[in-house]
Amino acid sequence: MAYPTLRRVPAPSVWNDLFNGRREIDQVFDRFLGQAASMAGPWVPAVDVRETKDAIEVVAELPGMRPDEVEVSIENNVLSISGEKKQEITEGNGEADYHLVERRLGRFERSFTLPRTVDAGRIAAKFENGVLTVTLPKAEAAKPRRVEIQAK
Repeated sequence: MAYPTLRRVPAPSVWNDLFNGRREIDQVFDRFLGQAASMAGPWVPAVDVRETKDAIEVVAELPGMRPDEVEVSIENNVLSISGEKKQEITEGNGEADYHLVERRLGRFERSFTLPRTVDAGRIAAKFENGVLTVTLPKAEAAKPRRVEIQAK
């Protein structure tokens, strides 16, 4: 007997289209104006957001930063990660002169609206090797559970 197979087909997302368009625009600027054009904007750390059955994790790359230079806060159901990446650049001190500076510096802030399924009282953050991981545990009521079928 053959059983039907259900496949999960990812729904088209407006976000994918938006990010693909952004990438294409960045490539055009890089091609015509050189690498300096893409480096001119503010520094925005790369972030991954993933979901497990028990929690949502926000992982941010913050190379060269220390935990005391980063702030994680929650207000009105919005998670904010902010800080400032600093480097003292001394030009012409006789020891060394910069010929090229490509590392981005400056103040940053990333904000994420939390789903109502997050248990805000149990949020935890850890910082290791320049990577910040914020764990947002799901409320027990939001976790998937198996429903038993009663037979008559």
